[in-house]
Amino acid sequence: MADSPSLTKRWRYAPLAPLDFVKALAPLHPIVAQIIYNRGHTDIEQARVFLDNTYELPWPFLLKDVNLAVDRISHAIAHREPVVVYGDFDVDGVTSTAILTSVLERLGADVRPYIPDRLTEGYGLNSESLKMLAGEGAKLVITVDCGVRSVQEAADAASYGMDMIITDHHSIGPELPSVCAVIDPKHPDSAYPFRELCGAGVVYALARALVARQSRHGAPPFDPDEYLDLVAIATVADVVPLVGENRYLVVEGLKRLNRTQRPGVRALMEVAGVSLGGVDSQSIGFRLGPRINAAGRLERAMIAYEMLVTRDPDLAQQRAEHLNEINRRRQDMTNAMQEIAAAEAGLSEKTAPPLIFAAHPEFHQGIVGLVASRLVEQAYRPAVVVQEGEEHSHASCRSIPEFHITEALDRCAGLLVRHGGHAAAAGFTVETSKIAALRERLVEIAAAQLGALDLTPTLHIDAEVRLGDLTEGLIEQLGRLEPTGERNDAPVLATRNLRVLAYRAVGQDGSHLKLFVADDANRMDAIAFRMGHRAGALPQCIDVAHHPEINEWNGRRSIQLVVHDIQPSEGLL
Repeated sequence: MADSPSLTKRWRYAPLAPLDFVKALAPLHPIVAQIIYNRGHTDIEQARVFLDNTYELPWPFLLKDVNLAVDRISHAIAHREPVVVYGDFDVDGVTSTAILTSVLERLGADVRPYIPDRLTEGYGLNSESLKMLAGEGAKLVITVDCGVRSVQEAADAASYGMDMIITDHHSIGPELPSVCAVIDPKHPDSAYPFRELCGAGVVYALARALVARQSRHGAPPFDPDEYLDLVAIATVADVVPLVGENRYLVVEGLKRLNRTQRPGVRALMEVAGVSLGGVDSQSIGFRLGPRINAAGRLERAMIAYEMLVTRDPDLAQQRAEHLNEINRRRQDMTNAMQEIAAAEAGLSEKTAPPLIFAAHPEFHQGIVGLVASRLVEQAYRPAVVVQEGEEHSHASCRSIPEFHITEALDRCAGLLVRHGGHAAAAGFTVETSKIAALRERLVEIAAAQLGALDLTPTLHIDAEVRLGDLTEGLIEQLGRLEPTGERNDAPVLATRNLRVLAYRAVGQDGSHLKLFVADDANRMDAIAFRMGHRAGALPQCIDVAHHPEINEWNGRRSIQLVVHDIQPSEGLL
């Protein structure tokens, strides 16, 4: 979907790629070559690796502690020790739990999944839950997508008589948990060359290591690549950089997704309106991922887990339809909460504090992260949204490139019960009585870091084009840039001095804008999502930032501009 229209944007045009670079990639279209150069692939061989996805996966044993983890898991399998895979309740955590539980089952482990309840147990490891698992006989707990900052909880698990292996990808705190193994690509002592894996990517590396160990004396028991479809879903949905290893995993995973035989994934695609063979990063990010996420936000994440692992088509269909219904409720709740949060924070289009902080007892804990993201889009400020509880409150944070939100929380550690995350997103638990002090401290930190900056969001323009440059052949070649996402942004082109022939608000609530534009030789349709409010207020001549796509309607194919931003033209036709 196009960017939020709420704020004026600064357009920044990329410098032209060297002519020798463009020629070396021929017959690739010059505009596509320019975009590849813009993404930092300025070496010819590097650009070809990107285009052909010839990335070579690193040896998984380069990850620190993988050897120790494989030894401990192998012991558990050999001695039939009860093992628990303890996951998070988001897409990354659910898919990671599904992958590792399935892998361990196939290797002969006595294993069960455990995904905590967001509302009653909270994010990450929960000591009471670990005590319960120990009472039920668990001897080894393997975390996925969580645990790297759970120092006290890990110590509690040991006191309950359980060993623990932590697999995570989040930033590491000042102290590591004392456990059998901590596998995190961000570990300062890790020799693994790629640090930006999501939780499922880390689990996939562990699975490769386990299978490699099992294969020492014979053929591999199975191919870990069978799980790349789930790794791709997690990698896109968790918004990790789609570069290097992540890009390779998603490209290969999309191939498997588009011919998947998993009943749950096929059922989810059906209810989400995604056709088999038509899955891309956009359909994961906007259709499949949100439905998987919805389960843990409003009900039980195990609903999504059961859908992913079941071999029963009827159960898969039931779970997928349930997720679809939960997601509809989630959308309505997010819209309502955004309005309350904006009012609570005193937010208006004319003024915005250096950091948006909204706390309310009626906020739903499962939606606060989505609302924080919406507020960042609306005001281009870091945002903290807190669900107030009686004694403890829970929050999600989202940020902008100019402000590392987890580092800010680190500076407030004395006010927090727990916290964790990365530069752009984080979460924390705080005593409700300390919310006011925390708000004051975070706003103070943000004001010091951001006060002197011009916080106008920048829209990076890859190339300037004419309408006549936009052909089906170019659009087909732009597909070679997929999968697009974090740090491999979808292309944004600019076309200047377009006459506005007609426009109208469209959509059930008139929230979108349909345009018909022309230059001196061509005319084209355009759609501007969430810009319906601009109907009636467009100048006659505009510059449009956009990406082109093929629009198929009633058997007719045409090129359509998907608009990211509109500005009045400075030049004259």
